[in-house]
Amino acid sequence: MLEGFLAGHAWGMAMIAIVGTAAGAVSGVVGTGSSMMLLPVLVYTYGPKQAVPIMAVAAVFGNISKVLAWWREIDWRAVCAYSVPGAPAAALGAKTLWILPSTVVDITLGLFFIAMVPTRHYLQRRQWRLSLWQLAVVGAVIGFLTGIVLSTGPLSVPAFAAYGLSGGAFLGAESASSVFIYVAKVLMFSGLGALPAAAWINGLIVGMTLMLGTMLGKRFVLGISPSVFQRLLDTMLIVSGGVMLSAAWQ
Repeated sequence: MLEGFLAGHAWGMAMIAIVGTAAGAVSGVVGTGSSMMLLPVLVYTYGPKQAVPIMAVAAVFGNISKVLAWWREIDWRAVCAYSVPGAPAAALGAKTLWILPSTVVDITLGLFFIAMVPTRHYLQRRQWRLSLWQLAVVGAVIGFLTGIVLSTGPLSVPAFAAYGLSGGAFLGAESASSVFIYVAKVLMFSGLGALPAAAWINGLIVGMTLMLGTMLGKRFVLGISPSVFQRLLDTMLIVSGGVMLSAAWQ
């Protein structure tokens, strides 16, 4: 029974502990990136079929830790506007995942992530901002995509930044919204039979490493300047886009 719960050998579990903690720290600073960093290790340890549902469970706990870290700074109006349409859209996206060619999604999103770097800077120079109702529309679209692919953090990050949030307020609102969206995704996976008991336990283990990394990364967030924060966002967009494109060609 224990072997089924752990679902992997000692080397894989050790790598999950190391990479998961590092991924939690990175996502705690940038707002995204944990899924991209953990995917290769999860596939190696659990196999590709279980990696996505396990990461969905882990993402719930990882984002809860960021919510707790930045609770006092969360903009709940933004969270509600984004997640109320985004959560049911994520459930629909998770169901669509079973019939949509993943290669097409990977290539499209990979190119989009990379293109978002110059586009984001152009919109910032033009002082582009999202209103509350526009954030709701964006939440529905990104929520649907979140149900289909492993992670859409590089999409939600620019959306909340365009709404005018930064630092702890940005991280808290993005994470709180992600909790609702990933819970909807997990419930759909569970209904589809993609989350047996072992997957829940494994997702909890991975989520705990993310939570540890997030707590370790909070002090770093408080000490970085807005310009450094923006450069970290650009780096994560490029890395995420590259990961998506490389996955499409494998």
